[in-house]
Amino acid sequence: MEATLLYEGKAKKIFETDNSDEVIINFKDDATAFNGGKKNTFSEKGRVNLAFSKFFFDLLHQKGITTHVVSFIDEISMRAKKVDIIPLEVVVRNFAAGSLCRRLGFEKGMELKPALCEFYLKDDSLNDPILCREHIRYMNTVTEEELAYIEQQALNINEIIYSFMDSKGITLVDYKLEFGRTRDGQIILADEISPDTCRFWLKGTMESLDKDVYREDKGDLVSSYKRLADILGLTL
Repeated sequence: MEATLLYEGKAKKIFETDNSDEVIINFKDDATAFNGGKKNTFSEKGRVNLAFSKFFFDLLHQKGITTHVVSFIDEISMRAKKVDIIPLEVVVRNFAAGSLCRRLGFEKGMELKPALCEFYLKDDSLNDPILCREHIRYMNTVTEEELAYIEQQALNINEIIYSFMDSKGITLVDYKLEFGRTRDGQIILADEISPDTCRFWLKGTMESLDKDVYREDKGDLVSSYKRLADILGLTL
């Protein structure tokens, strides 16, 4: 019997399971940029992104971070806790790049210490606008206490991944996280962590090993991801 598709996004499909509190997430081979304005399909991309997500989620689990992961099924699918995604994209920045430079004129590569945590509305139709805390308060999607918890979790995750990547000769420039609420109200880390959602530079340079390779037409996307995997000792 074919599983029922619950949702299809730009990079993943979500299917129901026989457990109402769990879903199956299938990673697609599609790559998008500029809120879907640029789109291509790359062989193996889904498999590679799931391998990175497993790698980073395993690292976070070892450090006591709760995520939506239940198990990994095969090379492109994982079983996860069913959550209502909170419509906030949480972006943590250690160095200036991307939209921060375009919006504020910051020099690319400028160090941001302490790390900067920003919130964006998760809504492609509005081009994911940046939010201040007052905007979030009026949206009534999270309480102030929940927002403080989300921010602290994002910064904790940053410390874990930044330190690990630095030890491997890679700079974690910035990245996007999404959080979701379980049926019992617990807020946990969801979505994925991969070169699709992070900026990674070779340490001491601004050479990209992430989706900027695709955004800026700087080379072959999957080859760049595989190069990063080799540096991390991740077998694909």
